[in-house]
Amino acid sequence: MSVTRVSKDPEALTLSMTAEFAAPLARVWQVWADPRQLERWWGPPTHPATFVAHDLVSGGRMHYFMTSPEGDRYHGCWKVLAVDPPHTLEVEDAFADEDGNPNPEMPVSRMRIVLTAAGDGTRMEAVTTFASREALEQVLEMGVEEGMTLAVNQIDGILAGDG
Repeated sequence: MSVTRVSKDPEALTLSMTAEFAAPLARVWQVWADPRQLERWWGPPTHPATFVAHDLVSGGRMHYFMTSPEGDRYHGCWKVLAVDPPHTLEVEDAFADEDGNPNPEMPVSRMRIVLTAAGDGTRMEAVTTFASREALEQVLEMGVEEGMTLAVNQIDGILAGDG
């Protein structure tokens, strides 16, 4: 399993995850930079993702949807705030409508991904910051912690060339 730590800090309004991969930094960056690789793991195995927009530049936008086993689609969008390949990515993460517009009734968060060389592999640290404790609790109740863990644990197979 890739994920080595998940922690919640209600005071700092954060959900953090650390994962380690037996692959070089540039290779791990590709699972973010290539939309076809990203959609193979972004979302738990039961809810595969499809990226319909993927503009990985500062100010760029990304739009995706996850499809449930019943065929329901759950849309999300990212506004790219900062990107420094192959080290960091920071996005504003929002639930969205089918056109990729943020849903104002759902929480918006800021997600910062940092990739660092760690021995022969790569460490990925993801910190998601929420606007309020209520927003953090809402996404936790929706199963985001478990979903993120299941999603990230799919990366090893992609890095190994499986599938």
